[in-house]
Amino acid sequence: MNKLSQGMLLAVAILSQPVLACTKNGSEGFLPKNDLYLSVDAKEVNTITEEKFNSVIDQIETIYSPIVSEYGGKLEVVRRWTDGTVNAYAEQDGNIWKVSMFGGLARHKTITADGFALVVCHELGHHIGGAPRYAGDDWASNEGQSDYFATLKCLRRVWQSEDNAAVVAGMTVPKFLSESCAKNWSSVEDQNLCVRGGMAGDSVAKLFSALSWSSPAKFETPDPKQVSVTNDNHPATQCRLDTYFQGALCEKSFNEEIGQTEEVAGSCHGSTGHSVGLRPRCWFKPTAQ
Repeated sequence: MNKLSQGMLLAVAILSQPVLACTKNGSEGFLPKNDLYLSVDAKEVNTITEEKFNSVIDQIETIYSPIVSEYGGKLEVVRRWTDGTVNAYAEQDGNIWKVSMFGGLARHKTITADGFALVVCHELGHHIGGAPRYAGDDWASNEGQSDYFATLKCLRRVWQSEDNAAVVAGMTVPKFLSESCAKNWSSVEDQNLCVRGGMAGDSVAKLFSALSWSSPAKFETPDPKQVSVTNDNHPATQCRLDTYFQGALCEKSFNEEIGQTEEVAGSCHGSTGHSVGLRPRCWFKPTAQ
């Protein structure tokens, strides 16, 4: 089935009233519900300007609007720069597929421009990120899958034509990340994309840690938990970093469509012989063997 046919089937299944994600009932967002609010004049924030906020969104929206159209939706990114909410949301209202981005999240001191791009990609992933979806939902990819889509497909596609070597050269990259990317990818360009995706994940993982007062997550200390049933909701901080990391390591091309109704296509999966780049077991329970 092609993208358009899949999109038509999904669109028919959408309820007429607005439906929110990042949780099935729309009560939370990219982050668990929090009371943090960073106004435009807040102190101790990062250097992301309104111009940068918009340029990151512009880049992703330009690339993905026609792709979303192939699935039967019309992408609408709601830009709320002056709103200090530290979160982000996805919503479907008929064939209008929304992503709502807030200045408060972009201003948090842990968030880099690449980290902000990852969040946009995550919210986009709720719409087209594929299986697994929220149990009982017809359209919303679950939290872990949206995280996986962000580094596996979205960021790679968005950054493919950029000077990623120059971008990475300006970062302080953990040795474990750089060595892992070098080991798993043969071309220098793919290695740089891998590192850049991992560092975007590191940025948002620092945000998770800051909001939960938890220890920082590290690339070299994966979450040992193994779920017996796939967890649709927000995984723990380390587990989410593991997901970004594995998405960056997975050798599948961003041009290979991810499975919309099954978990194998377009991803690294144990059933196809992969041992690296898999969705972490700390949130994901494979159904295909």
